[in-house]
Amino acid sequence: MPLPRPIFSARSNAFRSFATNSAAAVLKSSVQLRAQARIQEIDTAVPVSKHLIDTFNRRHNYLRISLTERCNLRCFYCMPSEGVELSPDGKLLTNEEILRLATLFVKSGVTKIRLTGGEPTVRKGIAEIISSLNSLRPYGLKSIGMTSNGLVLHRRLPQLIENGLTHLNLSLDTLDPFKFELITRRRGHDAVLKALEVALASSLTSVKLNVVVIKDLNDSEVLDFVEMTKNEPLSVRFIEFMPFTGNKWDKKKMVESSELLKRIQGRHPTVQRAPDELNDTARSWTIPGYKGNFGFISSMSDHFCGTCNRLRLTADGQIKVCLFDATEVSLRDKLRVGASDDQLLEIIGRSVTGKKEKHAGMEDIDVVTNRPMILIGGNLPRHVLAPSSGSVNSRYIWAPTTITKRPMFKNPSPCCYSTLSRLTHIDERGRPTMVDVGDKQPTRRTAIASGRIFIPEIAYELIMSSYPSEETDSNPTLEDRAIAKVRRKGDVLTVAQLAAIMGAKQTSSLIPLCHPLALSKIDVSLRADIPDSSCSHNGAGSNRHSILCTATVSCDGKTGVEMEALTAVSVGLLTVWDMLKAVAGKEMEIGKIMVNNKSGGRSGDFNRDNK
Repeated sequence: MPLPRPIFSARSNAFRSFATNSAAAVLKSSVQLRAQARIQEIDTAVPVSKHLIDTFNRRHNYLRISLTERCNLRCFYCMPSEGVELSPDGKLLTNEEILRLATLFVKSGVTKIRLTGGEPTVRKGIAEIISSLNSLRPYGLKSIGMTSNGLVLHRRLPQLIENGLTHLNLSLDTLDPFKFELITRRRGHDAVLKALEVALASSLTSVKLNVVVIKDLNDSEVLDFVEMTKNEPLSVRFIEFMPFTGNKWDKKKMVESSELLKRIQGRHPTVQRAPDELNDTARSWTIPGYKGNFGFISSMSDHFCGTCNRLRLTADGQIKVCLFDATEVSLRDKLRVGASDDQLLEIIGRSVTGKKEKHAGMEDIDVVTNRPMILIGGNLPRHVLAPSSGSVNSRYIWAPTTITKRPMFKNPSPCCYSTLSRLTHIDERGRPTMVDVGDKQPTRRTAIASGRIFIPEIAYELIMSSYPSEETDSNPTLEDRAIAKVRRKGDVLTVAQLAAIMGAKQTSSLIPLCHPLALSKIDVSLRADIPDSSCSHNGAGSNRHSILCTATVSCDGKTGVEMEALTAVSVGLLTVWDMLKAVAGKEMEIGKIMVNNKSGGRSGDFNRDNK
């Protein structure tokens, strides 16, 4: 029998009241728990030391540590075209010094450390460095990040994560392998994509992709990068092209973030603003249904200085309070003379106190005394130029810019930066361009080059023999006729010498992007050598005659004369070939053409014998 309705209603209301009160109690309990947890987190957090608070009350709890000045890529926007002056290894912070300074910063309130470079993965012992930093978590360190170009990362990443790495920023400016080589002057596009794949499949807290956008180079790929966030929890960050020493910054090459956002909104009108982390440099956006997000680092058009919480420690131990401020103070030097933690904190505090409210406008940023990007360790990728194999052609060096006063290494070692493999005669769009040397000062420049042509014995004897009388055999053999043909061309070595001199003078007409130079000296010698395994083109045991051509070229000019010396040798040897081809055309071989010596110019002297 059904209950009377009034009784049913009363019971229902009572149940609703109980359920409501229970839910409210649960909600209240949950809020209280979260509040208590937050209070406990604040109470247990290491307060930011007064030494890390500037005059604008910005609390600097984020430290970027550059581990190295070296890099295995050669991005034009990061590195000056004339290369950088590397610090000797003894001037760089040791692992122990890095840990001591990191400990001091963390105990003073730093909660986030990011490892940069150069390229941090080329630093020996990086896994051990991360492990050591991970031991600082009891003092308040919450995250260990790294910015990498990803070239050699995919195999090493699991160990780095196991040692404590939590955040990764990969630098990739293009999805086109050809453009990748143009920007980085290296191959490796597939390797970077592989590193990204491994990172996204890992336990990393955050994976971000840094994309430096440059007008008419890669700005057309912005929508393609955005699509990468559709199925992956990836954050793509578009970075405005920034001015640094030697990177040929031009406002016309910069694409403002607002312009990029308009392009994206044109394709995705439902794009919406995403919440940013406190002090985040990027303004983030999401597309409904996409797993990841994208953002803009608008350092030039809309700087974020008001919330800046970053300090930078360079690989050689200098503290920088702003990416665009040339002011530096050496913590390394103080460390090495026995400074205490309190003394180091005082030095750090003075640097932080001197931090300006904001950096200069884009036209006024100091790109003369400030470091190149490769030596700072900022937001951009740390890329940069193949090891020198010996000869250096100073014709392929852009006009120099004054940078930090450290000695330039002569005869750079394989791990130092040189200018040899950079395509300075190619602009950002891959088009040929002549190097501007207008602001360089004329200096005395000399280059010596040499090369050999290997010839059979009959050709050697012909060169060395004196000319016979005008009498000729009434019934000459085929060989006699060939010899006579060669002799009718004149003295082989004299003609080749004259041709070499003329070739040096015509270098700018033969090599499209070489500058015409007023040469003050051209000295060419050709010497016929008997067989000698030590100078053989094919190695020991080869029995071949040869002619050595050596050219010395000098001028008082703004660029070097290596090309003139090389052209002289090449033309001289080709002339020998032409003079002897009637008797030795199938057996001759030209080789070993090289620069042996150069002097003068900004890149320093070079002597192959001293390598």
